Formats: sequence, structure tokens, C-alpha cells
Amino acid sequence: MLFSMHAVWYFIKKLLWVFLIFTGITLISFFVMHLAPGSPTDMQTSLNPLVNEAYRAKLNALYGLDKPVYEQYFDWFSRLVQFDFGNSLSGDGRPVLDKIMERLPLTVGLNVTSLLLALVIALPIGIISAVHQGKFIDKLFTFLVFLGFAMPGFWLALLLMMYLGIEHGILPISGITGLDFQELSFWGKCFDVARHLFLPVLVSTVGAIAGTSRFLRSSMLEVLRQDYILTAKAKGLTKRCVIYKHALRNALLPVITLLGLSVPGLIGGSVIIESIFALPGLGQLFYGAVMARDYPLIMGNLVFGAVLTLAGNLLADFCYKLADPRISLHSPK
Repeated sequence: MLFSMHAVWYFIKKLLWVFLIFTGITLISFFVMHLAPGSPTDMQTSLNPLVNEAYRAKLNALYGLDKPVYEQYFDWFSRLVQFDFGNSLSGDGRPVLDKIMERLPLTVGLNVTSLLLALVIALPIGIISAVHQGKFIDKLFTFLVFLGFAMPGFWLALLLMMYLGIEHGILPISGITGLDFQELSFWGKCFDVARHLFLPVLVSTVGAIAGTSRFLRSSMLEVLRQDYILTAKAKGLTKRCVIYKHALRNALLPVITLLGLSVPGLIGGSVIIESIFALPGLGQLFYGAVMARDYPLIMGNLVFGAVLTLAGNLLADFCYKLADPRISLHSPK
């Protein structure tokens, strides 16, 4: 009963803290967005010589832009708690939530795939480098990792597009489907989508491998010097048991923090990749909204980014508990 009461109180405090942080993120984002030069009405009327100030004033009143910024925020937030993200101010004027949801699967799928591949590749690299510190294999992995750090994502993307797409025609360089997509069988459609997403996933994975492997290597080296590792070795435990059962679990804690902080990048980090490869994802939608000063669409994307940030922190807390049983819900923070 004591544990259940502690658990309930812990989650209540977590939810309250999450709500306060979420409110602060949206408040700051809303005010900073209005500090940027230009407005939706300027973008819509600046190229029309027939538009006068009276029409601009009516348009501002229609969008609610004639109110003080704090009133606009409270109006927007009151609709948000009812899951009403408003309508886009540019283009077709569709509901913001509809435009986000139709683009979200591609962005999340692309980035989750890259993240999982990076973990599968980076974890062995970090462990091997730490265990064989200073040896040839460690130096080789260090060289390759720093090579991955040194290559900007957009440069690598353009290089692969030119070599594999334009010169040799091995892989497509834009979009997610080919022109004959509707005529293909089910497995043919799957293969076609995989071919189109291979280069974006590869470019996203290279950068993630570099950061994650170096983090794990540094953490493993620190853990391997701890007294309890020396004690485990002195007891006659096998090297494999010492590394994977005792050292790795504690070395994963900083990596979990890194992964929790990388969750918001599922949206923000996609802007460059989706723009280069012409992928209709959330990053490209967010970039277009910023260029058009589409306030409801910008805030809708920022809300999803804030939710992912907070979800990443909660997920990191849960993974801490899995990696280290000493961390409990009622432990003092």
C-alpha cells in the first residue's frame, strides 16, 4: 500500500510538472513567434497592389491578429485544451491537426527507423572500443566515428544523391514512391517505398551512430574503472559476464539521457533531410509554415515538439528504472 501511494503521488507530481513545463514552452514559443518580422496578412497581401490598409485591417480582425498578443495566446490555448488546433492561415485553410496527422507517420517512421538502426550499430561499436581501448580496432572505430561527425548531413545527402542516384541510377533521389506505384503489387509497393527511403534513412543514421557510440564508449570506460567491476573480476566471473551484465547496464544511463533528448529531434531534425529528398513529412510542413508565417500551423508543430520532448523525458525515467533497479518511484530526486 505504501508503494502504491508513493507511486500515485509520484505520477501526480510528474503530471503537474509536465503541464507546467508544457504551458511554459507554448507561452514562450507563442510570444517569440510574434516577435519575428512579418505576419500572415503581410505574406498574403504584399504582392497584391489592389489591397489597401482597410482590407488588411479586416483580414487581421478575421484572424484575430488585431488583439493583444496575450489575448491571442489565451484564445489559442483555450482551444488547444479542447484539441482544437485551429485552421491553417495559408493555402487551403484546412484544419491544422489534419495536416499534421497526414504527415506525421512518414516523419516518425523515418526517424524511429534511423534511431533503431543507429542503436543496433552504435552499441557494439561503443562496447568494443571501450573494451579494446588503445588497440587497432578502437583507433579504427574512432577514425570512422569522427569521420561521421565531420560530414554534414546535407553534404553527405548530396554526395549520395549524385553518386548513387544521378551517375549510376541505383536509387531514387526524391519522393517516397515511383511513377508506377499504383500498378505494383503489395510487395512491389513495399520495395519501392524502401528504395526511396534508403538514402534518407542512411544519412540520418550516420550522424546518430557517431554520437551514440562515442557516448557509450566514454561511459563504458568510466564504469570499467569502478571498484565493483574490479571485484567482479576478482571473483572469477567471465569477461563477458562482467561487461554485459555488470558494466553495460550502468554505462547505458548516459545513453538513455541522450536518447531521451533526441526524441524532439524526430520533428526538428527532419527539416533538412525532408527538404533535400523532397519528402512530404512534418519537417517540410513546419518549414513551409515558418516561411508563410502560418501561426496556427507553426504552433501545432511546436506543440507536437513539446509533447515529444516531455515524452522523451518520461521515457528516459522509465528506462532508468529498467537499467538500474536501485532507482525507484519513491526515491528522492
